[in-house]
Amino acid sequence: MKNSEARKALHQGLRKVFSFLPRAARFAIYRSFVDCDPNPDPRLVLKIAETREELEACFKLLHDAYVSSGFMQPDPSGMRVTIYHALPTTTTLCAKFDGEVVGTMSLIRESVFGFPLQAIFDLNQVRSHRGNIAEVSALAVHPKFRKTGGAILFPLMKFMYDYCTTFFDTRHLVIAVNPNRIEMYESLLFFERLTESSVANYDFANGAPAVGASLDLYRAPDIFEQVYGGKKLRRNLHNYFIKTVLPNIVLPNRRYYTTNDPVMTADLLDYFFNQRTQVFAKLDTRKKSLLQSIYNLAAYRSVLPTIPAESVSQHPLRKHQRYSVKCPGILHVDVAGKHEIYKLKIVELSEYGFQALSRVALPLHTWGEASIQLGKTERSTVKVMVVRNKANGFQGSFGFKLAEPDLSWTKFVNALQSGTTHDDLEYATRFLTE
Repeated sequence: MKNSEARKALHQGLRKVFSFLPRAARFAIYRSFVDCDPNPDPRLVLKIAETREELEACFKLLHDAYVSSGFMQPDPSGMRVTIYHALPTTTTLCAKFDGEVVGTMSLIRESVFGFPLQAIFDLNQVRSHRGNIAEVSALAVHPKFRKTGGAILFPLMKFMYDYCTTFFDTRHLVIAVNPNRIEMYESLLFFERLTESSVANYDFANGAPAVGASLDLYRAPDIFEQVYGGKKLRRNLHNYFIKTVLPNIVLPNRRYYTTNDPVMTADLLDYFFNQRTQVFAKLDTRKKSLLQSIYNLAAYRSVLPTIPAESVSQHPLRKHQRYSVKCPGILHVDVAGKHEIYKLKIVELSEYGFQALSRVALPLHTWGEASIQLGKTERSTVKVMVVRNKANGFQGSFGFKLAEPDLSWTKFVNALQSGTTHDDLEYATRFLTE
């Protein structure tokens, strides 16, 4: 006990001395600890947590880490499970060593539930730049790997970077971390603090203090190259994140150009959010309605929280489900006697319409033909009309309606409606780059 107290006092003393060093010196010390092995132990596997066993191990590891840090009170389930883990727009990554989960991290992309940190931090600065935002949350590494020079943490961050830039269609990462840890993210990964970002109490972490920060993944490669480009291989995070291919990473298999990897079947939702915890039961009526709108499918109705009859009219469900995608397309349209061709990137679709990005203005209220690559081998050709510009408030974003979906489009939407895990959309594909 005395040794433990002495070590704690020593660490506190060293931290105090460290805090008096100039910022540049502190950052240089952080970077001196970088040790990113381009050939990790083959017993290490990084993948999406998708089975009940993997998810439960992640939630237990997270629970123990949060309890030991004072970020939450112990839960009877022995797990830390939040409503964000129930969403199809959240992906939980896990690191397994010899089959045991030893690290985890969750990526929460924006949905109707927003982000955990959104209630505290101002994201207007981030939103002013186009691109999807994802919150990095629920990070934990098993105690036996915390003193091994980042043997789990760096591969997990590499997996995060690869997944966000290739599969998750994410430009901006946001975090809320303890003030004692923010400089690690600033010095190593170049996160920038959000405006008025420091708060004394962050309810999502049991009232612990927190600092908010963001990273633009579009700009990150250039910054990494400037700082790390001349360093030795194991200290070169530019080479590690941008060029290195880790065989330990198992990327998702996808038949279609989707951007999510939902794993929560009705059985898994029931197990984690009804049986083992009371997450669903504790939701307010509005959040229960939002959850109903997300899982507006017959297979889920029996496990979702019920909504009082008098509240249904106050929280109407969206008629057609929308899905996040990243599909390249071409629009053909005749305008003033001329045949025009426009390149599109479809970013969201439903059964009878879609939202697309275009670098040039598109003609409104004129019927044309869109040829859209839905997957590596699937293409849809449909009659469409642009019905609005500045969709979702962004210049260059257009809303389309379909005259009638073709068979390929219908199959695609049906696959999205029925698919509950990324294995349902088999055959590996990659998003096309611009």
